[in-house]
Order: sequence, then structure tokens, then C-alpha cells
Amino acid sequence: MRAIHATQAGGPEVLTVVDLPDEPPGPGQVRVEVAAAGVNFIDTYRRSGVYPMAFPHVVGAEGAGRVVEVGEGVTELRVGDGVAWASVPGSYAERVNVPVADAIPVPAGVDLRTAAALPLQGLTAHYLSSSTFPVSPGDVALVHAGAGGVGLLLTQLVVRRGGRVISTVSTAEKERLSREAGAELVVRYTELDDLTAELPEILREHTGGRGVDVVYDGVGKATFDASLASLRPRGMLVLFGGSSGQVPPFDLQRLNSGGSLFVTRPTLAHYIADRAELLGRAADLFAAVEEGLSVRVGLELPLEEAAEAHRALESRRTTGKVLLVP
Repeated sequence: MRAIHATQAGGPEVLTVVDLPDEPPGPGQVRVEVAAAGVNFIDTYRRSGVYPMAFPHVVGAEGAGRVVEVGEGVTELRVGDGVAWASVPGSYAERVNVPVADAIPVPAGVDLRTAAALPLQGLTAHYLSSSTFPVSPGDVALVHAGAGGVGLLLTQLVVRRGGRVISTVSTAEKERLSREAGAELVVRYTELDDLTAELPEILREHTGGRGVDVVYDGVGKATFDASLASLRPRGMLVLFGGSSGQVPPFDLQRLNSGGSLFVTRPTLAHYIADRAELLGRAADLFAAVEEGLSVRVGLELPLEEAAEAHRALESRRTTGKVLLVP
């Protein structure tokens, strides 16, 4: 079978197409023919050596496909079933062995490429809006990178819960996409001279001087100060990523002087560690898709063009989800 190896730590050029043995599934696993693999920033961190990895390794951890073989002891899945997954190493490949504990059954009404675009970003948007800061009707949320994969899904889920969304984006096209997802105000941060000074002022003017109830910030270092300054008293900053770099240590007294603020740094793994919780969140997402939740695939490339997919993601040229199709 074909797969994509990262041969050593480095840039996208280290991604190479290789032929590997087609290994049968082990106990508690299913062999899946991959319909599409999701491309995510964490893949680039592992490829570049930011996250320690053994080399060479098959890149990727997300995807969807159809079961072609079941391993010993597997009873809940059968050959022909559609499944998706969020965290199975080696997913940039034609076939992957998926542990049943990580396999998410895909309803018949959801196509497999849409299913491949949902696990990591969709489940993230779900836990952020329903658990970390459960949005209530009338809550105002600031969503950074509003036209990204998480941003577009998160905006829709916040609006579905009765919340209001203000987003930040970089271009006119991204503003259009964010508004279509439900954002009532979109700020192009590229047009601001000083994000930290100007963004909170814009948001307070829009909210009658109050500030926002929650900021969902996956950007990190470049937006953290503006995010903190945009909150209402007792508001919450949910820092769930650092695409611009990690936030340096800061004085906790800033939370006091800012209005008894809350800051949290969640990660998806802690919100899907229990299989019942994983399946419950996935069921909510798939139901939302069948009811009209839009899942945007902004770039779809053949498996052998994995390096180009990484270049596009790292240069911020993408919107929505990036998929590789074997």
C-alpha cells in the first residue's frame, strides 16, 4: 500500500511516498480503506520535529473510510461499515489499522469525505462550545481565525446554541465565509495598526461597553493580550491552540485587574477520553450535519501531494478543512 513517510525532521520536502506492507488488523482493531485523511497543524509539528517523533514515520492521525477486515475480538463493527477517527497514527495511507476504541461509526446519511473533515476540528468545536464554556442564548463569543476549519464549525455551533459570534480574519474572502457561517461582526485584523489596543475597543463599542462573554483563541501568542482585554468582567478566555506561537508566562494578577477573569487551556484528548463521551459528541455532530451544518473542505489533494498540503496549511492559504485522498 502507498503511504506518506516523514523521512527526517524538516520542512514539507521531507514527505515522501513509500510502499509499505499491507498489515492485517490486530486484536481489537479494524483494517480500514481510507477514503480521505485529514491534514492538521499537529501533523506539521510532528513532521518538523517540534513534537518529538521517531523517523521515518507515516504522517497523519485523522481520517475516515470503510472497514475491509476485522481483527480478533471485534464485535461492534463489520466489513463495509463506515468509520472515522481523530487520533490514529499513520493515517496518510491507503489503509490504516484503527483500534475499535478510537473508531467513530459514520451514519449512512454522511459521506465519508465529510466524515474525514469532522473528527479533530468538529469534536474540538463541539467541546469548546458545549463543555469548556457552554454557550447560552445571548452569549457573545469572539472566535479568532473565523474562516479556519475550527472557526467555521465553532461559529455555527455557537449560533445553533443561541449565541452571537464576532470573528477575526485576514482577508475579504475569509470575511465572507465567516459571515456565511453566522458571524454578526467580522474584524479584519490585517487592517488594524495595533490589535491589542484596537480590537477590545471595537468589541466594546459593538457590545454596548460590556465586552464579550468568551474568547475562543486558537492563535495564541499574537492574539492573547487582545483576547484578555476584550472580555467582560468574569469572562473566560479559552486558549485551545497556538498557531502563532505559545503564550509566554504572565502575571496572574492581570486576571484580577481585568475583572476576575478566567483562562483555561483545554485539549481534545481530555474531552473524548471516555468512549461514551466520544460517541455522544460525534453523534451530536453528525446529527447537526444531517440538519444542515456546513463542513467546508477548502483544499482536497491526492495523497502523493501531502507536501503541498502542508505548505498550504503553514502559509495560511487555506480555509476550512484540508484533505488528502488516496
